Order: sequence, then C-alpha cells, then structure tokens
Amino acid sequence: MELRILLLLLQSAVSSRGTRIRRYAINPLGHRWTHHNITYSIVQFPSSLSPEDTRKALSVAFTKWSDVSPLTFREVNASADITIGFYSLNHTDCWSAPLHPCFDGLNGELAHAFLPPRGEIHFDNQEFWILGKSRFSWKQGVWLNDLVQVAAHEIGHALGLWHSRDPEALMHPNATYTGQRNVAQDDVWGIQRLYGCLDKKRVCDPWARLGFCERRRTFMKKNCAQRCDLCYEPLEAVTTPVPSANVKIKMVTRGKVVGFRCGNKNLRSPPKVSWYKDGEQILTSIPGYIVMKDRDLRIVANEFNEGVYTCRIHRRGDIISANSWFIRLKPEQPSNS
Repeated sequence: MELRILLLLLQSAVSSRGTRIRRYAINPLGHRWTHHNITYSIVQFPSSLSPEDTRKALSVAFTKWSDVSPLTFREVNASADITIGFYSLNHTDCWSAPLHPCFDGLNGELAHAFLPPRGEIHFDNQEFWILGKSRFSWKQGVWLNDLVQVAAHEIGHALGLWHSRDPEALMHPNATYTGQRNVAQDDVWGIQRLYGCLDKKRVCDPWARLGFCERRRTFMKKNCAQRCDLCYEPLEAVTTPVPSANVKIKMVTRGKVVGFRCGNKNLRSPPKVSWYKDGEQILTSIPGYIVMKDRDLRIVANEFNEGVYTCRIHRRGDIISANSWFIRLKPEQPSNS
C-alpha cells in the first residue's frame, strides 16, 4: 500500500532463543503518541459510502487496536490527533511526499498514512468503499474495498508500525489482497512494543480479587491485562537473542552514536562492502537514524535498533571477511525522585 521503500531495513527475522521469529517492524525513529487517549476526526467523507457507514467502519477499525493495547480512540469534530480524509489523485502534499504518492484512480494505491505526531490517513476517493468484505462487483465491473480492513492497516501505520513479514499479520503489505481483517499475534507484539501493556480500568484490583482473571479471562485481557498477568508477551521477550561467542557485544547508552568500521586499515584498495542488520541488508541511510558510507556505519542507539550488525567485504564475487557487533542498551538506572 505505502511505505514501500526502506522497509527491509527494519524487518527483523531473528529467532528468539529458538522459540519464535519476530516479524513486525516499528518505524526506525520510534515515533509514537505520547498519550494513550487518541482522538480522530473525519475531515472529508467518501463519495461511495454514507457518513453513517463510514463512521461505523472506522470505529470498528480503531477498536481492533484498542482491544489489544492501552490506547483508546474517540471521534471529535474539533482538532484531533489523527485526521482522516478521502481524496482523489493530486491531493494535499502528495507531490512532495515520495512515501505517500498521489492517488492513481481505481485500484493500485488505496490509502496511505503518516507516522505520529502528524497522524493523517488518506484514502483514494475514486475507489469504491463498502462496509463489508472486499469483493469484485460483476455488475459494476469494479472492486469493492472493505473500509474496515484497509483502515485498520493504515491506523497501524498512524500509530507507528511499519509492515510485518508475517503473512498472517494485519500489517503485512499484502493484507488487503489476502483479506486479513483482524489483528494477529505479531501485530499485538508490535503495538505493545510501542505502547506497553497497561490496565484500562481503575477497578482491576477488586475485579481480580473476585476471580475475574480466571473466570472472565477475555474481558480481563482487554481491560486489566497487566493486573492479571495476561499481556500477550513481555517486552523483554522481544529483544534480539544473544549471539554466538564470535560476535563482539557492545552495551551502549540510549541516544549514543555508535560507529563501526568494516575490515582493517591495511586494506590496499577500497573494498566492496555490504551491511546487514539481523540478517537483512541495509540498503541506504536514513537521516537521523543511520548513516552508511563505504566501510563506515553509524547508528543512534535506542530500543528499536538493538540487534546484530554485520559487515561483509566482497572481492570478485567472494566474501573475504566479515565482522559482527551485537548492540544492546544499558539498563537505565531508576530515578530517585
């Protein structure tokens, strides 16, 4: 749908101590909302769907994320965190936004979203939007697109998630074509990596004492996940695994710029170098996050770029040497205040 370039950079396919593979991806700068009560506003409605059905579809889409995170969503008429609009072709600032191109009429680009704190979601108004599963209309000769499904995917981006490698995930780039309309386990790991797992109700303690954690497990997972120890996955379980002994381990402070140099200084001619993060090739620099230039790589340390960085030196098609570094953040000292 969108954000097609640079996605391979942050896609992590590293096994967590042999138990599973993490496939979700968070935007590399860690953009997220700093509050949990998110508001949204519909600034322009679609031509093919009534305002009532549009509101209903978007409400269902937002609920898919509020059910598995500490976030709540509320529609407002005034200024909002996330604005939603249906536009045609050359809309807003699409000429100057390479990651959010102008719409292209029927099919093709259906929608795109902007990361926090901008929080905009744009839909192609020339598509035929419906409240219901996507299907082809032989009578009209067009695809009818499920607004709930597409909106839920775009909301994930507006909350800070990028595409997932998990084909079952709502955030998979082909989710629109596979018809995946529900938040999958991989999506839950991603959203909780960004926003944590917090209780939504003040009455979680008395409910727990009444035995609701066992008797009303689904209800308590939605409202009192932390109190009942029902978080889908502890955050510490999604960190990159400990590498083998031949990898250099660096414990670094959050925010520090970490530099690597591939090969030794005795190389007679400039080598051909390729860089990888957790097995995925780094294709280009990202301003403010990672700088790659020949044999040198620099990153800004944060929880979203912990992992194994590897450089490989090539000559005549063969790999003649390789170095790896495992970057982990130093535990933050608790505040005395």
